[in-house]
Amino acid sequence: MDRSPDGQPDAIPAVTDITTAYGRVRLIWVHHASGPKVRRIILPGTPRSGAVTIEGMPSVQEPREKGIRTLIAGIRSFLEGNDVLFDIDLLDLDRCPSFRRRVLLAEYSIPRGYVSTYGRIARYLGNAGAARAVGNALAMNPFPLVIPCHRALRSDGRLGGFQAGLDMKRGLLEMEGVRFREDGRVFMEHMWY
Repeated sequence: MDRSPDGQPDAIPAVTDITTAYGRVRLIWVHHASGPKVRRIILPGTPRSGAVTIEGMPSVQEPREKGIRTLIAGIRSFLEGNDVLFDIDLLDLDRCPSFRRRVLLAEYSIPRGYVSTYGRIARYLGNAGAARAVGNALAMNPFPLVIPCHRALRSDGRLGGFQAGLDMKRGLLEMEGVRFREDGRVFMEHMWY
């Protein structure tokens, strides 16, 4: 049995499907004595979603936990184009290695309508040469949308990567008011860090 960072046996994860305008989003979460914790958010079209073991997880389509219900409503609202500030206390960030957690927290701070680059985030974290490591940490972001990794770009304004594909990344950025050049690069007019 897996153990949580506090050494206690983990609860059995549950999966909740969220129907959105973009398709099915899957929320994997557990209920600890301290309350629910989200382990992973899987976006529609994520190629590696099949690698996540969902078989054997109980399906909870109408969660009783207020935090999970609020998150579900927030994800739906966000994907409808609304400005949503998510509560990251619900995320099981303790399962992430230290560097990835630092990158995710920096990414969480980028507000709607702004973008940053992998290099700028690396410099903000005090390691100017770690742009690739920042990109890798964001590629393994277990909490997309809540941790808005779609707001991180390559230094030349190109999109870089995104778990659910570049069409969704571009759509999310356009929904947030980010403008694109004819060649597909982002106008770097609202930068963070």
